Amino acid sequence: MKATEQLRAEHEGIRLMLQILEAICLKLEAGERVNPGHMEKIIEFFRVFVDRCHHGKEELLLFPVMEVAGVPKQDGPLGVMLAEHDMGRGHVRGMAAALERYTSENGQAGSQLAAHAREYIALLNQHIEKENKVLFPMADAHVPASKQDRLYEEFEKLEEEKIGPGVHEEFHKLLDNLSKAYLG
Repeated sequence: MKATEQLRAEHEGIRLMLQILEAICLKLEAGERVNPGHMEKIIEFFRVFVDRCHHGKEELLLFPVMEVAGVPKQDGPLGVMLAEHDMGRGHVRGMAAALERYTSENGQAGSQLAAHAREYIALLNQHIEKENKVLFPMADAHVPASKQDRLYEEFEKLEEEKIGPGVHEEFHKLLDNLSKAYLG
């Protein structure tokens, strides 16, 4: 498997979680109470799986290889992706702060939580499109297959080191459970 294929596959799980978050936003905006524990798990997914694991693979491994292969970082596609990763981290911090208020104020910060969540959903959906349609094809064109194979192996090692053994599988169970709860 090419490194970029693994990243595309991870995008599918991320998109599913964004759909779940969208369903939660609809409930919050309708004034319905949502389970704060579910939101805590979703934020953990974004912090651990999306940021530490997925973005870690890109920032620590793929992007440096692409830069060496001639893809510009400064004022180029890699710089845009890095800036969007930082923006996403800010939205996740906003969700976490709003969730804390939501929990302590008996649901009063639901609209704030939904607003931060919607910003994150919009950012990540367009970010994933850019990566799938522009950045990853660029990587496939610039990074030889042998290096892609090594990157894939490095991705596996990074995943084990950054999130730990078995955590990826736990996130898949979380996606299944939350899909049943919110997507029917």
